[in-house]
Amino acid sequence: MRLSIDTTDRLAVTDVTARVADAVPSDVERGVCTVFVPHTTAGVVVNEAESGLLDDVEAALARLVPDDDYAHDAIDDNADAHLRALLLGSSVSVPVADGSLDLGTWQSVLFVECDGPRTRSIDVRVAPTIA
Repeated sequence: MRLSIDTTDRLAVTDVTARVADAVPSDVERGVCTVFVPHTTAGVVVNEAESGLLDDVEAALARLVPDDDYAHDAIDDNADAHLRALLLGSSVSVPVADGSLDLGTWQSVLFVECDGPRTRSIDVRVAPTIA
C-alpha cells in the first residue's frame, strides 16, 4: 500500500505509526511489515515520537550535515538532504503479531523529510510468515 505524506518544512519528523498500522491486514497472525521510502532525500526510522526528541532529531541532523557548499548543490542545491537521508536509511522492518505492529512500548515509525516541503510517499508491505 502506498501512503501519501505532506510535509511543510525543509527538515521535519512525522510520526506515521498509526497510518502504517492501519495498512496491516488484521488477518496476519505473524509477519513482517516493511516501510520503504522511495525518495533519496527522505528516510524512515523507528524511535520514540516524543515532541522534544523529534525536535532533537531535526537539530542533530542539521548539526551532523550542515547546509554547506557541496558539489551536488550545483545541480539541485539539496546535497545536505541527500546526505541526511543517507544516514537515516530508506526502510525499516517491524514484526507483526496478531494483525498489529509489534513495536516496543516507546517505539514509533517516523518519516523524516530532509528536502521539504513536499508531498511524499511511503510504501507499506506486509509479508506473512509461518511460525
